[in-house]
Amino acid sequence: MARKNQRVYFVIDMKSFFASVECAEIGLDSMSTNLVVADESRTDKTICLAVTPAMKALGVKNRCRLFEIPKDIDFMIVPPRMKKYIEYAAEIYGIYLKYIDKSDIHVYSIDECIIDATDYLKIYNLKAKEFVTKLMNEISEKLHIPSSAGIGSNMYLAKIALDITAKHAPDRIGWLTEEKYIKTLWNHKPLSDFWQISKGTIARLAKYGIEDMEGIAKADENLLYDEFGVNAELLIDHAWGRESCLMSDIKNYKSKSKSISSSQILPCNYNFKDAKLVMREMVQNGCYDLFRQHFVTQLVQLNIGYGDSKGDFAKGSSRMNVTTNLYSIISGYTDKIFDEIVDKKRPIRRVGYCFADLQPADNEQYDFFTDMEQIEKEKKLVFSILNLQDKYGKNSILKGMDLQEKATLRERNETIGGHKSGEN
Repeated sequence: MARKNQRVYFVIDMKSFFASVECAEIGLDSMSTNLVVADESRTDKTICLAVTPAMKALGVKNRCRLFEIPKDIDFMIVPPRMKKYIEYAAEIYGIYLKYIDKSDIHVYSIDECIIDATDYLKIYNLKAKEFVTKLMNEISEKLHIPSSAGIGSNMYLAKIALDITAKHAPDRIGWLTEEKYIKTLWNHKPLSDFWQISKGTIARLAKYGIEDMEGIAKADENLLYDEFGVNAELLIDHAWGRESCLMSDIKNYKSKSKSISSSQILPCNYNFKDAKLVMREMVQNGCYDLFRQHFVTQLVQLNIGYGDSKGDFAKGSSRMNVTTNLYSIISGYTDKIFDEIVDKKRPIRRVGYCFADLQPADNEQYDFFTDMEQIEKEKKLVFSILNLQDKYGKNSILKGMDLQEKATLRERNETIGGHKSGEN
């Protein structure tokens, strides 16, 4: 039971969200239907974006590749429809807003929300489990999407209750206080089940014979600070089930630095020339995003992944001597980075860029050798292009490079988050 004046948080997660939406759309129960969401047109090596709980019960892992699913399992394959999933997510958020003010809701991902339910238990005269059950039932009844939930005396415990405890509860609801966390999960393994515990962290802890949360809690703090620096504080707090962050802290948080980035996995291995084409398309699109958001940048970065057995990355960055959002200038730097860091003999499978240290567009700066008249002409042209795209769609006006055989921009302009929107 929650102590007096103790806060109560919910973390509610939709079960296999994309797959459950597809089942709901055709009137089937995702808990008993074998269905995967995947783009078959990308061959059987494509990653499944979601598999139903029924498939998971058969041992099929989420985010597996199509060819990895056992041949003796009979299942349906449906293509992703990102726009449809966003519509369902908005409907779910609308259900929360019927009972909870938006200042007490944090959208953690498209299918997961954190809720500070403390004040609403009194308003509705409900216990924590009754209230979260009410929300879950309404989502199920109206949208036919199953969910699970974690209840905790802080946000961390609510998240752990969802990720670990709820999986073993018949009603798919877990509940943790600091005391219950210590009693039931201090010796839980593997540590990777706990939020924010990475493989690297596990390996570094293993050097000292630490394999569970009890080991972290009872370890010499000086040793942990020597190994992890300031991050040791969060590690120690979480080992004891403590979390000081409140919903108000999340709502008031403002990042000190801003960036725009994008990456894509290519449909097949590309050679140096074709991958450079895709990189240029992405950088051009990124410059348009800078314009739309009224930012300029001085720091550009590239991240290129190889498609051979080594699977490593080539990384490079450059701080420009100007601060701008113009492709004609930025592309010179990104082309040079690409030429310098990429091995021309190796196949390329992933391309990514980042514009970092963003500043308001009013802070753009150029050197004495810049033709300012040409700068103004290019800016007017970009504004005209963006107006046309906003009115008629991003594919209404394209560059010649976007029409080449290996270009990907036209297809990506019809996706959401790199996946098919489902509109066509």
